[in-house]
Amino acid sequence: MATRELAAFTAGLRYDSLSPATRLMARQCILDWLACCIRGSAERPGQIIRRVVAAQGGREEATVFGAAPFRTTALQAALANGAFSHALDMDDLHNASIIHLGTVVVPAALAVAGQTGASGPALIAAIVAGYEVGARVGEAVNPEAYFYWHTTGTAGTFGAAAAAASLLGLDAEQTAHCLGSAGTQAAGLWEFLREGAMSKTLHAGKAAMNGILAAVLAREGFTGATAILEGEKGFCRAVSPVPRLEKLTAGLGGGAYKIDENSFKPYAACKHCHPAINAAQLLLRAPGFDIGRVRSIVVHTNSVAANLVDNPAPQNAYGSKFSLQYCIAAALRFGRVGVEEFAPGRAGDGELRRLMGCVAIEVDPALDAEYRRNPGKWSATVCVTMDDGERCQQFIAYPKGDPQNPVSYAETEDKFRFLAGGVCPEIVDDLLKTVAGLETLACVAGAFPG
Repeated sequence: MATRELAAFTAGLRYDSLSPATRLMARQCILDWLACCIRGSAERPGQIIRRVVAAQGGREEATVFGAAPFRTTALQAALANGAFSHALDMDDLHNASIIHLGTVVVPAALAVAGQTGASGPALIAAIVAGYEVGARVGEAVNPEAYFYWHTTGTAGTFGAAAAAASLLGLDAEQTAHCLGSAGTQAAGLWEFLREGAMSKTLHAGKAAMNGILAAVLAREGFTGATAILEGEKGFCRAVSPVPRLEKLTAGLGGGAYKIDENSFKPYAACKHCHPAINAAQLLLRAPGFDIGRVRSIVVHTNSVAANLVDNPAPQNAYGSKFSLQYCIAAALRFGRVGVEEFAPGRAGDGELRRLMGCVAIEVDPALDAEYRRNPGKWSATVCVTMDDGERCQQFIAYPKGDPQNPVSYAETEDKFRFLAGGVCPEIVDDLLKTVAGLETLACVAGAFPG
């Protein structure tokens, strides 16, 4: 049974079994997550959730990060930090499963590690387990489930639960019940995109929180469905018309880990926009390219991306992160698609609006077929026609940040300095040192300044 196999894997995974490369990747995931969390705490959805969580009080078990950090229960810290880290849409992504794993796994793991006094190596092993379980569940149901279900909120709950179970030392039987309770809480619908509402951040925070809740309940003897993934009325069949149950366990425990396939985001936008953004940036740098002469822009992409980010008239700044028209125009107009390019005032820029009106999205059958064969490959071609009829185009097989076009640890450090430095510059160096030395820590509790 797939649920029990994943539970046994989670209960049995140890730090000593991880390669140096996997350990480094786990630290990079933590650092990238922390950067997004701290900066995301300053966004409006983060500020609202912060106020709500702070008002609840509770035992001081784990840190809520941000400009004015405070301690609260592990459950509430995971809720807040998970939501914060998803607010910028600059957090990591596992392409094949379409899950932002860091935003659900790391806050759950850090909260439980802080509560239990776990070691740095134990934290790393738990994060690897969380990424593994979450990614496998996402791969089993996507891309079909993605039409309605935000996988970070749904499959991500399993990843958070696995990480929490690992740190709580649950055995295989307890972990199976933990996954059962995680699955029955899994939720997150895409309807919020129509209005650019704040729900996406709540999906991440609740997945992190619910994962911990499932693990704590299992530790106390609370039972859950031990076939929650593969069962007739289980998660996979509920969210996907064609679940690929074999992906839940294929190659499990073979020494390769899903976290090693992780990608990082240099742009503060939906990852489905990244290949085209990368292409637009390269076109902009080409000799003689003049945005004032651009007459039309056609983006060729896969059907999943077209369904999600073909949005010619986003209603607000957050909705612009899910508008390929806006992202391409911003890349050409400003040369960047970072946090500042989604500030409310930017949308009124006249040249930006003109360029948005030039953009058309087309599903490329070849790219769509390639995506179906290889869900980890998100490619796009951007074709630009100038006012004199001259055409230029750029194809991106793997955008910057994918494992095939990687972001280095040093580049993640730079991202951390930029994002976290704008909120709490006084502790940036200390946090960098903490993450770099994580594997030497006998106790994580209190190790993260803030």
